[in-house]
Amino acid sequence: MDSAHFAPTTGLGFDPRRLAAIDSFVKARYLDSGKLPHAQLLIARDGHIAHFSHQGPAREGGAPIDERSIFRIASMTKPVTSIAFMQLVEEGRVALDTPVHHILPEFAKAGVYAGGGAGVPFMHRPLAEPMRMIDLLRHTSGLTYSFQQRSNIDAAHREGRIEAWHGNLDLDGLVAALGKLPLEFAPGEAWNYSVSTDMLGAVVERVTGMPLDRVFEERVFGPLGMADTGFWVPEDQIDRLTDCYTMAQGKRVMHDEGAKSAWSKRPTQLSGGGGLVSTALDYHRFCTMLLNGGTLDGQRIIGRKTLELMTQNHLPGGGDLASMSRSLFSETTNAGTGFGLGFAVTIDPAKSLIPGSKGEFYWGGMFSTAFFVDPVERVTMVFMTQLSPSGLYPIRRELKTMIYSALA
Repeated sequence: MDSAHFAPTTGLGFDPRRLAAIDSFVKARYLDSGKLPHAQLLIARDGHIAHFSHQGPAREGGAPIDERSIFRIASMTKPVTSIAFMQLVEEGRVALDTPVHHILPEFAKAGVYAGGGAGVPFMHRPLAEPMRMIDLLRHTSGLTYSFQQRSNIDAAHREGRIEAWHGNLDLDGLVAALGKLPLEFAPGEAWNYSVSTDMLGAVVERVTGMPLDRVFEERVFGPLGMADTGFWVPEDQIDRLTDCYTMAQGKRVMHDEGAKSAWSKRPTQLSGGGGLVSTALDYHRFCTMLLNGGTLDGQRIIGRKTLELMTQNHLPGGGDLASMSRSLFSETTNAGTGFGLGFAVTIDPAKSLIPGSKGEFYWGGMFSTAFFVDPVERVTMVFMTQLSPSGLYPIRRELKTMIYSALA
């Protein structure tokens, strides 16, 4: 690729000195200190790139990251899955209030946890109302994640390794395993970050009759020209995949080496909740489509009114995550933040204590990647790095604050 083709556009309403200061801040606080291995930041307005910077090596002792670098975007997969599902809603093939068990009959006998676990059979209390598709989209399903480390249910996830992408279970196997476990709470009662979006991916597969990777390629990636986004990296492109790290006993250690990555082969379990790899430029195209109300370069991905519905707060009673979250982990601060159909949504910037706009929507991934779309200021951001856990440092808050401070 010709990197000059991606030269930032001037005159987009940003102070260039303040944009440059963001890179200096990231270098001094996070790269020089060894907190992060590398950092890539893409800021755009009205779809035009205003700032695109690359700092740090792609691999240990290797060349710097650049516009061709591929990153594991983890939960930034969730908005893609949500868009694919809402395409099916637009086609009349499923609805937001469709009970999940109508498509995934494995959940027909779902109930709420009523005791048991750790060698004792689980007891289920019947549901007064069924889990519905909207509960999967907004994480009010009663499902959980193995890393929550707070209940007998997530312990059962870990014991059975049911979320392992390269394990024994394919996506149908995951559905079957989850259908045998009780829910942590009645659907709609609370918010808990969970495998809900993986279940949404299973719904997409069942409704379309196609594997999730093919659905994404035909309905999202192909039309948007996202050639470098998928569930694994082709063999002839593996040199572009960055190293990925995690923190262990206070030290940064290798989690997934780019040259020997688990993402170098097709996973057994296609995770609509966190399985994708992508580039900043690819995800920028996805964000620009969202900013444009569902269209890019003449390709309509989702309807404008459908996207408006997705980016409203859908938490019951109009609540925010501070009042509804039971999660020990999320990709967002809770106060002033609602949740839509696949995205966190800012409903009160004052309560969030971060500059921004009412109605902006965003999410991130466990390896500290992040994006946001601000329809008011017409600003989008994609941030790439590779370090888990994502909540270790406040870099997302700092980036957002500095980006808004650079607006003229």
